[in-house]
Amino acid sequence: MADYDYDLFVIGAGSGGVRAARVSASYGAKVAIAEEFRVGGTCVIRGCVPKKLLVYGAHFAEDLEDAQRFGWDVGTPKFDWAVLRDHVLADVDRLNAAYTDTLQSHDVEIIHERATVAGPHAVTLKSGKTVTAKYILIAVGAWPFMPDFPGSQHGISSNEVFHLDALPRRVVIAGAGYIANEFAGIFNALGSHVTIVNRSDQILRGYDESVRDRLLQISMSKGIDFRFNSPFEKIVKHQDGSFAIKLAGHDSFDADLVLFATGRRPHTEGLGLEQAGVELDDKGAIVVDGFSQSSVKSIYAVGDVTDRVQLTPVAIREGQAFAQTVFDDTPTTVDYDCIPSAVFSHPPLAGVGLTEGEARNTLGSIRVYSSDFRPMKNVLANRNERSLYKMIVDASNDKVVGLHMIGPDAPEILQAAAVAVKAGLTKADFDATMALHPSMAEELVLLR
Repeated sequence: MADYDYDLFVIGAGSGGVRAARVSASYGAKVAIAEEFRVGGTCVIRGCVPKKLLVYGAHFAEDLEDAQRFGWDVGTPKFDWAVLRDHVLADVDRLNAAYTDTLQSHDVEIIHERATVAGPHAVTLKSGKTVTAKYILIAVGAWPFMPDFPGSQHGISSNEVFHLDALPRRVVIAGAGYIANEFAGIFNALGSHVTIVNRSDQILRGYDESVRDRLLQISMSKGIDFRFNSPFEKIVKHQDGSFAIKLAGHDSFDADLVLFATGRRPHTEGLGLEQAGVELDDKGAIVVDGFSQSSVKSIYAVGDVTDRVQLTPVAIREGQAFAQTVFDDTPTTVDYDCIPSAVFSHPPLAGVGLTEGEARNTLGSIRVYSSDFRPMKNVLANRNERSLYKMIVDASNDKVVGLHMIGPDAPEILQAAAVAVKAGLTKADFDATMALHPSMAEELVLLR
């Protein structure tokens, strides 16, 4: 491939791009990767990793309260936002260094500047230099969507929320997806008053209705307010730095922080893709085939920029498949069936496979099993919060086609259970498995 500067040039050093670059290099390819911010991408730098650390920090609020029922005298707990924030950001620094070391140890050249596509085999760097590559991989991820209305410039996105100088007393969160509900739980547990504002009348669209309804009930019992069917009219900034929030059909109320969690869109603007002939859909996502190849044969794309499934493990799997297909002569596609997902709310929820509604629409005859219970820790802590586990079964063959749960450690439990759903195990297989007692997970083999 001496006709090109590189065998592979990757734009974007997130989870998918890093995996593709590393594995391609291990197959003998000469690889460069360009990243205008920090190595690690959304998940590591400004997404799921630092967010999960904030979730851990927030959970101590309830744990410290419950500890008294278990005989612990913890005195008067005091929370310091700056301590948690700085420790989380320090861990982000650690991960950035680890990802960088991984690339360098595989002889991947890291270029710390913005890169755009100049043609089927050409990339232009911000410095003005143009380099060539036999293959170009776009892995720039997605970017928060920010609405446009009077005063909307006063709001922030999830990118900035990890860097707040102080914990806000009153928080308004726009949106009702996973990011909105996760940060609602975090801020509420840390002592902020939280209001979720949504244009529609439901939260967590796409998750099983029973599970998301349970989260809504619990969130309201914890003091989180919800304003449904309430589009923003305007935000006005007061002299003291706080904001007046005006929603359609509601009286104005004040807040100290407005967080927009209204979805993420493929980050393709300004990359030069259209000029290079790369087809984009109406949302700006790169259109690719089953092998992540775009309409230009030498240009591929993986991860959120394709808007197939916006999940980090999916991007990693796509990056791996790309490297195997292109540089190991092993055509590999990704199986998108039965992808488990979770919302790290308070409490967390998780699901895999078909929801009850989806199963009724696609299979017709189904059986639904559930367990609605109070975990024994909550019983002793005198906490009324209840968990819900739900199993969806195809009545024609007894196969488990969906599992959905909300409760402590639900994502940790579901990961193992997702293997059973993916493997096509039956309700009889679950019934034949001995319970591990006492545990919350045992409910999965005791469902009636």
